[in-house]
Amino acid sequence: MQRYFVMPEQFGSESVVIRDEDARHIAKVMRGKAGDKLIVSDGVSREALVEIERIEIGEVTASILEALEMTHEPRVRITVAQSLPKGDKMETVIQKCTEIGAVAFAPFLSERTIVQYDERKESKRLERWRKICKEAAEQAHRNIVPAVAAPLSWKQLLQSFAGYDAVYFCYEKEEGQQLRHATAPWVASLAPQASGKVMIVVGPEGGFTPEECQAAEAAGAVSVGLGRRILRCETAGMVAAACILYESGEMGEA
Repeated sequence: MQRYFVMPEQFGSESVVIRDEDARHIAKVMRGKAGDKLIVSDGVSREALVEIERIEIGEVTASILEALEMTHEPRVRITVAQSLPKGDKMETVIQKCTEIGAVAFAPFLSERTIVQYDERKESKRLERWRKICKEAAEQAHRNIVPAVAAPLSWKQLLQSFAGYDAVYFCYEKEEGQQLRHATAPWVASLAPQASGKVMIVVGPEGGFTPEECQAAEAAGAVSVGLGRRILRCETAGMVAAACILYESGEMGEA
């Protein structure tokens, strides 16, 4: 069933209003009509099965049939911090990691970042990233739309580590501790219904420098490997997120 996210103020006690691009999608792409059923979420605390009452230009009004439980989010809340890659690779990271279950994205600049950062152009790209994230969240039946932050400096990224229960620094030259071994004690310490906040840090095409690895560890990150194969930068975050969610039981329970 088609799913849409709206702002909390668009939810009433008995009806919900869908506006702008989503309304046009229902009318033009989905060929929606009165009587069709949808799922609508405010991305915060309300989600409902609704039935379309009327379709107007740029606005769809639907009556609430049933309140739904918001049970599709993982208890381990993963932020994927990705050094800006070339081309549209960041779009792939955001789309696929949203489907997997990441709750936030923190693009950042590191020493070997190839992309020439232009703050004026980034605002348009950030808008596109957030749109891709919303569409992926709808497709994956997420209860929330993950947050996509504006690109951080390397210093800002290191300072953000303090806000997480654990930070895993994916380093292709790490020959000792692998991600599974690093996460096992932390996951085991979580109470059955407890949640946790984790950051995965992934480098650009050229990887991290040894100095960056040392700085990350000094800031509280744990350097980890992702196996014996070298992954592309746009693949590493997906693999790491999936591994952490698997280890936490997210992929083994109904």
